[in-house]
Amino acid sequence: MSKGRFEMSPGKKHLKYALARRVMAVASYDEEVGDWAAYVDAIPGHDHDEEWTSVLESGMKLPKRIAEVIFPTLAEDEKLKWRD
Repeated sequence: MSKGRFEMSPGKKHLKYALARRVMAVASYDEEVGDWAAYVDAIPGHDHDEEWTSVLESGMKLPKRIAEVIFPTLAEDEKLKWRD
């Protein structure tokens, strides 16, 4: 499946964080490439396990400093660089 920024591939992984019932942040990182980015968007709020992909498809890319607060594990990983 590939649409916009969302692409499932062996090296690409995702973390999701519900900021509110209808607002979600999703980080996309690629261990093979060594980069990461995070996006935020409004969602229906019915099933976060199903709705997170829409954040990657149409969400706004978060500024690095905000993404680092939401996803500190990725920010602290020396093997991953912020995706410009």
